[in-house]
Amino acid sequence: MAHNIGIIGGSGYTGVELLRLLLNRTDVNVTFISSRTHQGTRVDALFPSLRGVCDLEFTDPAIIENSDCELVFFATPNGTAMKQAPGLLKKGVKVIDLSADYRLKDVAIFEQWYGMPHSSPDWLEKAVYGLTEINRSDIVTADLVANPGCYPTATQLGFIPLLEQNWVHTDSLIADAKSGVTGAGRGAQVPMLMAEASDNFKAYAANGHRHLPEIEQGLNALCGGEARLTFTPHLLPLIRGIHVTMYAHLKDPSLSIESIQQHFEARYADEPFVDVMPQGSHPETRSVRGSNLCRIAVLKPQNRDTVVVLAVEDNLVKGAAGQAAQNMNLMLGLSEMAGLGNIALSP
Repeated sequence: MAHNIGIIGGSGYTGVELLRLLLNRTDVNVTFISSRTHQGTRVDALFPSLRGVCDLEFTDPAIIENSDCELVFFATPNGTAMKQAPGLLKKGVKVIDLSADYRLKDVAIFEQWYGMPHSSPDWLEKAVYGLTEINRSDIVTADLVANPGCYPTATQLGFIPLLEQNWVHTDSLIADAKSGVTGAGRGAQVPMLMAEASDNFKAYAANGHRHLPEIEQGLNALCGGEARLTFTPHLLPLIRGIHVTMYAHLKDPSLSIESIQQHFEARYADEPFVDVMPQGSHPETRSVRGSNLCRIAVLKPQNRDTVVVLAVEDNLVKGAAGQAAQNMNLMLGLSEMAGLGNIALSP
């Protein structure tokens, strides 16, 4: 019997990506999708790619209270899920929030970085952070999962093997990150116009990006101490894709790249959606486009004391909807890989 699923905020890039991943499945059934802006509009009228596979209409998100959904995704702007999710959770509906509402455990830090009061702080501690490769067992039994951000997913997956082994100094970590324009969402914004973003490359939020405290929270949990990260995001003239180059200084400069490579391979050997590439590789964003994979390579340039980790992912899949579906599979007792075996699109 298929599980009934709802999507609140289904008219954005993440919402349509969830539909792409869920609609052809027989073990789940999308029965509800909402959009305040497009109420009464057929989904396939807004997204012609779904003609023939989706006959739903966008509806008022408030009606979700009367639905028979077993699990609901919030693909909404920050500040929405915190208001509506508690009511669903009280009714026994499982929730996966793709916004930042439940990612940060400290209310004060959330309010500092997102500029709004948190309306359901009691759920912050109960929420499970949905980085599957770290919290799989907790996700299985979770009622509320805070799906990680796109940058935090690639960055944490890149640093995890180094921090778990206590191999690097944690007070000088660097992540040089780049994202395609869909990372900014579907809303009209001048910097995302084709004439602005195409044939251009720039950094943004270099003085402090909202994903920084989320990443540091995860890294601190891994190393049991005060991780300090310099995180600089950039905008790539791409539609999809994230590329993060990470730098860390080894405590023991004599540690060989062969040993580091072997550990990365062993750490992710049983992870279906993390691919550690052969030594000396340079992963490309197009190698993961449309897939739920994060591809990683590790290097030790000039055999000095700095480890460089390269990580790529599709920001809409492993960085958002794919990881959310991965977490849904675990929460509903389904195969973790169900519906997520898409091979990357190339070219």
